[in-house]
Amino acid sequence: MEEKTVLYEKHDRVARVILNRPRYRNAQSRRLLEEMDDAFATANADDDVRVIILSGAGDNFCSGHDLGTPEEKEDQQRRPFPKSVRGEYARSRQLYLDNTLRWRDLDKPTIAQVQGLCIFAGWMLAAAMDLIVASDDAKFLPALLQYFSIPWDMPPRKAKEILFQSRFVAADEACRLGFVNMVVPRAELAAETMALANRIAESDRFTLRMVKWAVNSAQDAMGFSTAIRNAHSHHMVLGIGGVIAKLEGKELPNRMPGVDQALKKVKK
Repeated sequence: MEEKTVLYEKHDRVARVILNRPRYRNAQSRRLLEEMDDAFATANADDDVRVIILSGAGDNFCSGHDLGTPEEKEDQQRRPFPKSVRGEYARSRQLYLDNTLRWRDLDKPTIAQVQGLCIFAGWMLAAAMDLIVASDDAKFLPALLQYFSIPWDMPPRKAKEILFQSRFVAADEACRLGFVNMVVPRAELAAETMALANRIAESDRFTLRMVKWAVNSAQDAMGFSTAIRNAHSHHMVLGIGGVIAKLEGKELPNRMPGVDQALKKVKK
């Protein structure tokens, strides 16, 4: 059994939830998602906590889904979902859609502290937080994800341009587009994020909750949650070839095609 995949720290009125798989660039195993859900629930239930920070240990925030580390393969054998399209759908919905929508609606303000790579499912985690503070070396890669918030994260035409090319979005561009709130030097990322959290924590906690619910409700009135759930089906259709190959026992690639496409552009 690998070490704890998520760490939880409490700093006065601020809780830190830390993804702790740095050797895998914090790829999202099932265990990591379950431990993260537990950590969020702990912070949400603690009356002393007013703000929650989500961060990643090591050089990168999150490289996306775990596509086959030894620990994840062992866990899938020990706790399998049904080997069928229905099972793959249930796994995708439970781990990546329902979880992320729940974290978006936590009672307390949340901040993603992002450095290095933030790829695919990493984008989902950051997007589900209320605010994002990024280091100047952060690189974001969106796609047609299970939690497809990209059309809400930036202007739709810009979202299409980025998605059509499968390209990284640098921190400064992400800030200009409104996805990221602040860009700071890498060495100052943790301190600046904590300083922002402490400033927010000075506000009345009931006021913070009402403001968050009001903003989220306004998005939902415009169709946010319904659009997210509908797009999950589009994501499943897009990935059906991989689902069938998996069910047939074929070896799947260690990276999604869109990641390779984006990396080629960076190398040029």
